[in-house]
Amino acid sequence: MTAPKTDLETEWLRRGGLKPTRQRLALATSLIGDGRNRHVTAESLHEAVQARGDSVSLATVYNTLNAFRDAGLMQEVAVDGSKSIFCTKTNDHPHFFWEDEGRLTDAPAEQLDFAALPKPPEGMEIAKIDVIIRLRKKPAISPENTHGAKRTDAN
Repeated sequence: MTAPKTDLETEWLRRGGLKPTRQRLALATSLIGDGRNRHVTAESLHEAVQARGDSVSLATVYNTLNAFRDAGLMQEVAVDGSKSIFCTKTNDHPHFFWEDEGRLTDAPAEQLDFAALPKPPEGMEIAKIDVIIRLRKKPAISPENTHGAKRTDAN
């Protein structure tokens, strides 16, 4: 089965200067077909496309995500050094990275506040600021840990 060629996906690809090939349309359908913002890894996108019945290799998914990024259709957010998550929302915005799940979501930009930024070195300007707020579950607090030392009946 091939991805339906819709005007939304075709226009999205053309906006980035990309030819709407079968593989690109299959990936674009999974990424923007319902109009929702997506955060995907190459592996998760590959699984979604395969589950829909489209045949696209993992190598093609990697190459196509990089082409989408280079065309300005997606952002690449690097987490944990070697892991990249691609975001379909291309304006500058902060992210939450859920460490326990390895998941990326948008963070509310209106709640972000910078008091000051460091002055860039001579001859340089700040091109972009990437904000990734890492989240993890709070450790459970037991009654024993609330007052420091553990109480015994001998005290």
